[in-house]
Amino acid sequence: MRASRLRVAVSPLRRDARRRSREALPSVAAAVAALRPEEPLHCLRPQAITAAARSFVAAFPGRTLYAVKCNPEPRVLSALWRGGVRAFDCASPAEVALVRQVLPEAGIHYMHPVKARSAIRSAYFEHGVRDFAFDGADELDKILAETRQAGDLGLILRIALPKTAPGNGAALDLSGKFGAPGEAAPDLLRRARGRTARLGISFHVGSQATDPALWTAAIARAGEIAQAAGVKLDILDVGGGFPVAYPGAGLPELAAIMAAITAGRDALAARLGGKAPDELWAEPGRALVAQGVSVVVQVQARREGALYINDGIYGSLSDAGALRWRFPLRLLRESAAPLQDFTLFGPTCDSLDRMEGGFALPADVAEGDWIEIGQLGAYGATLRTAFNGFDRGQLVEVADPPLLLTPGYAAE
Repeated sequence: MRASRLRVAVSPLRRDARRRSREALPSVAAAVAALRPEEPLHCLRPQAITAAARSFVAAFPGRTLYAVKCNPEPRVLSALWRGGVRAFDCASPAEVALVRQVLPEAGIHYMHPVKARSAIRSAYFEHGVRDFAFDGADELDKILAETRQAGDLGLILRIALPKTAPGNGAALDLSGKFGAPGEAAPDLLRRARGRTARLGISFHVGSQATDPALWTAAIARAGEIAQAAGVKLDILDVGGGFPVAYPGAGLPELAAIMAAITAGRDALAARLGGKAPDELWAEPGRALVAQGVSVVVQVQARREGALYINDGIYGSLSDAGALRWRFPLRLLRESAAPLQDFTLFGPTCDSLDRMEGGFALPADVAEGDWIEIGQLGAYGATLRTAFNGFDRGQLVEVADPPLLLTPGYAAE
């Protein structure tokens, strides 16, 4: 399968603003001066992604699996590889094929708990994937059947966690769709233990989790289930949810989260009679790539305290709409005007394409101005739609630092 087809399958961004040269421009300002974009301009900072990856890999006492869904851009994957990431959490045949093509030596782990039969077959027989997640007996039977009862599988049971209220440690609760309930999980572990070379437990504490205790509690829950099952665990996968900085959001240092995970692992070993899992995995996504991409938008109209821009909730800014997340931003020209809070409207004809006030910019911002919005490396490109035909975007590499750094992560 050609790279261009794969890229369309996993990422809506199709236009490289500098097709003739892959050299990075010195800054976002230089990119705007050279290109004067009238479409959203995604500014990729591979060096920031590589630095974040190095920071995480150095801090985490186990194997780092990048969650490809966050940003599958091939240059992002390569930047992560340079930062020491050697394994990837994939959730679809397109992601599996893309990683295998871009990084042939990478470890690929199929961590989606529910998969099509054809997806399991292609991952196992065509791409050498051996590790698969499941959260029910039907999915376990499906994996075994479609791999022809293979003896070299790694089977990882995704367990359910208690629901987390928004703001109570995690911005987004992820407990409602996947995860074996506590009463069913021990039997599923026992069933899988006799059919697999490697057995593990995984969970997800919620997106943008800012309370380290969430990981400690989840590991304790995994220990209870493993003890009830009476089986040896080979793998403990602490999932994703590792947070990044956004304006006004408090969050712990990376070291505090890693300390909580280490404490949880040690307690798990004690619970299991000193027989801790041999491998510890994590599935960071946002934490590795958010600071590595910003988006430049252009003001198309100003009406009082509202700016109409050429990107919105159907494009790169979906989290600024429904979730009302705030992102770092700046006006890309000099201004001595005092700051004013603005509401942003996207380019579509839908009145819901609105990002509520709180975006502080100089009061003299006007039609034609460019604004850079940061921390959009995670999901900024992948959630774009073609609604109203506003699906055009450009991509360029830049060399200046991100607008905002997360504590504990290096910039370059």
